[in-house]
Amino acid sequence: MSSVKLIAVLLLLALGLCAAALAQPAGQVEFARGVGFAQSAGQVPRTLGQGLALKEGDRLTTAEGAYAIVKLQDGTQMTVRPNSEILIQQYQFKDNATDNNMLLRLFKGGFRAITGLINKSSPGAARVVTSTSTIGIRGTDFDARLCSSDCKGESTKVPEVARPNAVLASAKVVMLLGEASVVDATGARRPVVQGASVYPGDVVETAAGTTAVFAFRDESRVTIGSATKFKVDSFVFDQKNPGEGRFLVSLLRGSMRALTGLIGKANNRNVGFSTATSTIGIRGTGLDMDCASEGACSFFTWLGTIEVTPNGQTALQVLEAGQGLFVSADGIRALSAPTLGNLPRPDQVNVDIRQLFSNTPLPEGEEGLYVFVRDGHIEITTSKETLHLGKGETGFANASGDTVRPLLTPLFIDFDIIPRPNSTNQQLRSVLNDAGVRSINQCK
Repeated sequence: MSSVKLIAVLLLLALGLCAAALAQPAGQVEFARGVGFAQSAGQVPRTLGQGLALKEGDRLTTAEGAYAIVKLQDGTQMTVRPNSEILIQQYQFKDNATDNNMLLRLFKGGFRAITGLINKSSPGAARVVTSTSTIGIRGTDFDARLCSSDCKGESTKVPEVARPNAVLASAKVVMLLGEASVVDATGARRPVVQGASVYPGDVVETAAGTTAVFAFRDESRVTIGSATKFKVDSFVFDQKNPGEGRFLVSLLRGSMRALTGLIGKANNRNVGFSTATSTIGIRGTGLDMDCASEGACSFFTWLGTIEVTPNGQTALQVLEAGQGLFVSADGIRALSAPTLGNLPRPDQVNVDIRQLFSNTPLPEGEEGLYVFVRDGHIEITTSKETLHLGKGETGFANASGDTVRPLLTPLFIDFDIIPRPNSTNQQLRSVLNDAGVRSINQCK
């Protein structure tokens, strides 16, 4: 070899070593079973084993029957499934930094993940890219799986009946201009993003200058405005029996425009709105409620009829379309014009109910990407559309870019024997799996 060629080779090797040394530390392996490797470009493969350091640029691969549990620096935990290949393409995390990000590329197989601080502090900063879709992670606990013929084969071995893939959310966000958050029944707060889910007991809070529109499963819609606090007290809905449903919400502060849906049409006595000053009953309607001033609220109906009962009174005020009422501690007076004309009427906002709530029959183990959300919010985005998934939902995207929410939860997801990353005693679970001992609630 000439001296020039030798020098060139040495330079390339040096550059490779420098790049490896400068790569952002990402995390480490907590548990490994079977044959697996981590490898950076131009570097020697490193065997996946407990304590192995991982860095940005590492490609993780597992063989048949092998899996590895890794923990990243922001607290993200992930079980890399058998026959999988995942690239940590970008990873940057520092405490309290505003530019934290994570980009994983899934080439085959899949993983089970519980995300960490990157997602919680900066919605949209974490993504998983596949050949046909991008998974947007919004602070969540989820599984992702690229299926070929293997998934169908796994499902055939499960002696159970598939359960419905039901949407648990009361409503989803269909428009968001500004910033908002949700406080759930336990007191935990989460950021609101486009497509996010709202559940019974949730309190939605908007920042100054924010507008948000929510579409409910019964086709009710609600627009809330700036500096508003809005609570879903109770929501029960069965498409086959809407008259037995219940829709009860409270405007704790701020402004709201509402359009009632199928529950109100079937049984308007099961729909109610409450504010600090009054209780409102409906007769199939569109109405405004403005409680921006403390101890005072304005009500106006632009469709149908509402019944306003001021607190402490038994007599109700009936308002027809085009009529309003102002209620305060000082008294009650009529209004002839709405006060919320600056907010969009919810019936004028375009809503794709199919993408939000509907389910589509899908053959068990159809080839494509499956995502199951145990908690949180996930977006599956293809070249054609975006599918939003909330707690308990499974979504699917095929190679053509079509997305659906399967009618049934696939058996290979519901009865996955690969441990979740936070499972205790991984070694014992490995032995039980080899022996064919299956947990009743394996995926829960």
